[in-house]
Amino acid sequence: MILIPVKNLSSAKQRLASVLDQLARTELAQAMLHDVVAAVAAWPARPAAALVTSDLFAMDLARKYDFEIIPDPANPGETGAIEMATRICMERGIEATLVIPADIPLIKVSELEEIFAQAPDEGSVLVPAADGRGTNAAFRRPADLFPLRFGNDSFKPHLAAAQATGKPCRMLHLPGIALDVDNPADLQNLLSSDRGTRTQNLLRRWRLGDVFLATGTERL
Repeated sequence: MILIPVKNLSSAKQRLASVLDQLARTELAQAMLHDVVAAVAAWPARPAAALVTSDLFAMDLARKYDFEIIPDPANPGETGAIEMATRICMERGIEATLVIPADIPLIKVSELEEIFAQAPDEGSVLVPAADGRGTNAAFRRPADLFPLRFGNDSFKPHLAAAQATGKPCRMLHLPGIALDVDNPADLQNLLSSDRGTRTQNLLRRWRLGDVFLATGTERL
């Protein structure tokens, strides 16, 4: 099962506060989530997918694309949400999970296919963020092979935990999945791509130029 944790989008992306006000940050987070969900939904051979959330926008999007909703009323953060969702998967007998974040708008179907093609019969696949610090995709088979602990520097601990299981762990560098959006420089990188995602179109409508993003001296 593909699991996408989504926290309350009305308070999303606080690290972009220097360049975007909260209404804009929420709209940005919604656009990124829509890009991720649409990309997963476009994969004809995809396994079941679920949003782990209690955010109203996210739940509406899940229903639109026929994703399951795993309620997350406590909203403890990405780590707690995935712990809870993993327990549910194990109770259902689901053998494998792929966890991806809601802020990787350049994700491609071909990258999802590559993860599953490389996945061992028992073991894991990890995809680091572009900066090498975060984890932007984590495949585990069995689904609870090792616990996931997300944060700014999660990749090395995840890699160590995966290797400690004694099962194969494959690391993939996938540029679409690698680009998450946490700071103004990430927005610049997103704008420089020639893809035409909802998120990119939104940023271009806002006319966010390189100087604006680099200096952070104004806010939308």
